[in-house]
Amino acid sequence: MPFSLRGGVSAAHSIDGMVLLDERTGRYWQLNATATLVLRTLLCGAAPGEAAKRLTGDHPGLSAEQADRDVADLLAGLRRAGLVTP
Repeated sequence: MPFSLRGGVSAAHSIDGMVLLDERTGRYWQLNATATLVLRTLLCGAAPGEAAKRLTGDHPGLSAEQADRDVADLLAGLRRAGLVTP
């Protein structure tokens, strides 16, 4: 299932990740480099499992199970905040 930023959410890249701005509320969200990697992967049309696989490729000590949980946790947080739409 493809993901996109909800209308009214702006993204700006920073030195260490990405900043999301919810223009409706004026609230900012700072994503670290790992969360940015996951979000960019998902926004390019990859499935959550593919994003988790990319994480394990970039972080060899990370288990596939932990990567799956990390991606799911990030997606849950972004959804709760109303920043992404599936």
